[in-house]
Amino acid sequence: MRDSQSVKLCRRRFLASVAALPVLTAGSFAHTVSGKLPWSPFAGDPPKPINPLGWYFLSPNEVATVEAIVDRLIPADHLSPGGKDSGCAVFIDRQLAGSFGNSSHLYTKGPFMPGLPTQGYQGELTPSGRYRLGLKALEDHVRAANAGKTFAQLAPAQQDVLLKDMEDGKLTLKLAPGFSTRQFFELLLQNTMEGFFADPLYGGNRDMVSWKMIGFPGARYDYRDYVEKYNQPYPFGPVSIMGGALGWTVKG
Repeated sequence: MRDSQSVKLCRRRFLASVAALPVLTAGSFAHTVSGKLPWSPFAGDPPKPINPLGWYFLSPNEVATVEAIVDRLIPADHLSPGGKDSGCAVFIDRQLAGSFGNSSHLYTKGPFMPGLPTQGYQGELTPSGRYRLGLKALEDHVRAANAGKTFAQLAPAQQDVLLKDMEDGKLTLKLAPGFSTRQFFELLLQNTMEGFFADPLYGGNRDMVSWKMIGFPGARYDYRDYVEKYNQPYPFGPVSIMGGALGWTVKG
């Protein structure tokens, strides 16, 4: 049996040899690049634009409710179309059908502890689960209080009052423990804003309406000629990640 000192030396020698391998390997493939690019153009994996047809997560009744909500959160005016025509509902639908909706990138197991107001919801419900629960609770409340009418069938002024009461905590919907009506409103508002200002390839910001409104040039490659031109409007229109305007009409 070897003594502990020899074991330590052997282990140390082994670790030192393993640590040297990446250096030796990297050095063996090193070369000088001159007169050419070290990669092939368009060799990456760019994000794929969403399919504009149909609905992936929201049911027809939920679509009507969400479209009405986003149109009140971002009403149409002389600056831009409303939230519905800007594609915010499409953006929300695609997000809920994907990794955001099922929290695939988050740890969602217990134990669940009450969080600070800045930490948001801390329970086991995914965003898609919160939407499904919240939209149903909102519709149940509206139907009970308005002779069977849905949220989408209410007058815009009535919709505004309901949304304001949700924001202020004056309205309490029947939701899950730890998931408040105000948190549901904040989720709706956050996702609506994201859909309005995100790149059009994700389904919202149709025809880059919000970028045109604020003068944002989008995913243009080179701004060097304009870096020092302060307080001057950028002379070119916005460009999507996919290279141009993406506009569509959702059907189905």
